[in-house]
Amino acid sequence: MRQHIDTIPIWEAYGADTECPLCDIELRNEGNYVESFLGASVMEPATRVEVNEKGFCKRHFAMMYDAGNRLGLSLITDTYMRRTIERAEEALRGGFAARRHGRGQAGADGLAQILDSCVICERLASTMDRYARTLIIMWKRESGFRAAFDRAKGFCLPHFRDLMLLAPECLGGRDAEAFAAGLAEKQLACMRRVEGDLDRFSKMFDYRNRGEPWGESRDAPERAVNMLRGKAREPAAGGGKAQP
Repeated sequence: MRQHIDTIPIWEAYGADTECPLCDIELRNEGNYVESFLGASVMEPATRVEVNEKGFCKRHFAMMYDAGNRLGLSLITDTYMRRTIERAEEALRGGFAARRHGRGQAGADGLAQILDSCVICERLASTMDRYARTLIIMWKRESGFRAAFDRAKGFCLPHFRDLMLLAPECLGGRDAEAFAAGLAEKQLACMRRVEGDLDRFSKMFDYRNRGEPWGESRDAPERAVNMLRGKAREPAAGGGKAQP
């Protein structure tokens, strides 16, 4: 399988000896999307139309704010705010009309449609679906990658789930069964390793263990959280707060 734009980031992530290579790819792409929406794309009509209809979730608004480009954030938020006012007015008018007919939930449902979309979330989900599929195909077609896959630690639970769900679709038959079985064995071993480090971390606060070596346990709480829910972004350079 020849290297191309999708396989190169996967190889790079596997070279970083990370707990979840797909998390590293996701965070890199997420940062690129945030930068893109604050940059030149803010003036592209097609981008503005898409943003006006979908907007951004709380997390991605926070990331754009933390990026420090206040002008870019203002420009792209201004037209989104105008369109949101229009949609809110439409939803509320519909809600008032619905209440007269005994359907008082319509206005709230219309507002929920505004709040439940994010253009970056949608693009990121599509991107990560493509990378997950590429990783599975690489496992099948590249013996060198399969060796790297076998040596690696595992994945966070969300990406582990995605791979397990996609395996039958991407491989089928015995290949899907072999991939799923190997992946499950690796994942459980990885989770047990992290839990062991977490247990050691907790015991190191017992006075009876004073002076004992920490081993690999110093960052165990962070690794455990990242494994259970996926790795969160690093703190922004401008001082914005982020999850661990």
